[in-house]
Amino acid sequence: MAKLTHLGKRGEARMVDVSAKAATTRVAVAEGRVVMSARTLDLVLKGDAKKGDVLGAARIAGIMAAKRTHELIPLCHPLALTKVEVDIVPDSALPGLVVRATAKLKGQTGVEMEALTAVSVACLTIYDMVKAVERGMRLEGIHLVEKRGGKSGTYRAR
Repeated sequence: MAKLTHLGKRGEARMVDVSAKAATTRVAVAEGRVVMSARTLDLVLKGDAKKGDVLGAARIAGIMAAKRTHELIPLCHPLALTKVEVDIVPDSALPGLVVRATAKLKGQTGVEMEALTAVSVACLTIYDMVKAVERGMRLEGIHLVEKRGGKSGTYRAR
């Protein structure tokens, strides 16, 4: 079993020293869903929400959140991200929206937390912007889809 890297020998929290690691290209992709009624989805897609462009605001919020992950998650390294992309695709079968974020950099530590944070905040933003219409929306399935780079190589969710 792998040991927890954010704990010292006596169990104290610590930020992992990555200074000896090679700087490599690292990419992470995360995904989540906002499940809502078909009526609410239609409202979002038409752009008729009272608070404005739901999808545009969610994309920007996700990108901003990825850049601030180190301020939100204790012991995360501040990273010089070279790419953050947030895609939001309607899915009438849910019904709802599928949110996918990609984070990338060339550095000494991975970007999984940045991709996951981007998805989480984009989903929360969607909820916030249309909660007046439907409070029963659900945020579901937020997970890491893929990560590439670094010593541990590639991971893909099954």
